Amino acid sequence: MILNELNKSIDYIDENVTEELSLLDISKFVGLPAQHYRNLFVFLSGIGLSEYIKKRKLYFANKDLLNNESVTNVATKYGYSIDGFTKSFKAWSGYLPSQIYENQILISYPKLSFSINVTGGINMKTRIVEQPEFNIVGLQKRVSMQFEGVNKEIEQLANSITEQQEKEMYRLQDVEPKEIVNVSYNADEDFTKEEGYLTHMIGVLTTKNDISNQLDVINIKESKWVVFENEGEFPKVLQDTYAKIYSEWLPVTEYKLSDLPMFSFTKFNSNNKDFAYSEIWVAVNN
Repeated sequence: MILNELNKSIDYIDENVTEELSLLDISKFVGLPAQHYRNLFVFLSGIGLSEYIKKRKLYFANKDLLNNESVTNVATKYGYSIDGFTKSFKAWSGYLPSQIYENQILISYPKLSFSINVTGGINMKTRIVEQPEFNIVGLQKRVSMQFEGVNKEIEQLANSITEQQEKEMYRLQDVEPKEIVNVSYNADEDFTKEEGYLTHMIGVLTTKNDISNQLDVINIKESKWVVFENEGEFPKVLQDTYAKIYSEWLPVTEYKLSDLPMFSFTKFNSNNKDFAYSEIWVAVNN
């Protein structure tokens, strides 16, 4: 169960807290794709991975200072310059490192422990789809991360697609879902909440290889997908479904996640522009 792997990763962080830990290091240790580990961590804990690691480092540094270790040694131990450590420690604790031993101050920052409190069934409509090898082709750019509301930068990307590019995408489109899809991937490793950037593509699925150089390409190997269907107020219901996938479904699923980007599409109600049917496609290995 993924929940067990998440808790192993918390132990791994503490065991290696004096090292220069990265998202890739931790996700490889627990055997989860980096993109899914990062998102699981944020949705379940409410804090970014890098922020959590920083605060655990400072907590352990606080304990070392209580043992009368020098500020210089403690700063070096946790990968800081003296000035950087002093600034970060003061911002976190409200005290200068030099005040800790003299005043016997310990600021608590407990280790995370992930658990799921199930109060009812998870009402999520899903289906399984087997896909051949295909490409997602379209237009992409780096955009700011945003978890709520309409992302204006993605709107601008959509509006930048030329008529010629649109015709080429429709010519190539030959794989279900035969819709314009949105793909977000390659997020900044150290993002916290809505800070940082990711690559967003608007495109279509195709098995064809005669692709114009005016379009960007993501290659997707033969794969199995769990498709989450949702319908309601846009973009709230779509964003809530993403959150449920990470906070409710993934922690307890027996599926092993594939290291492929999720994608989604949305079909708007012709009578109500704020109401839409959407699907989120999540690749799995079994």
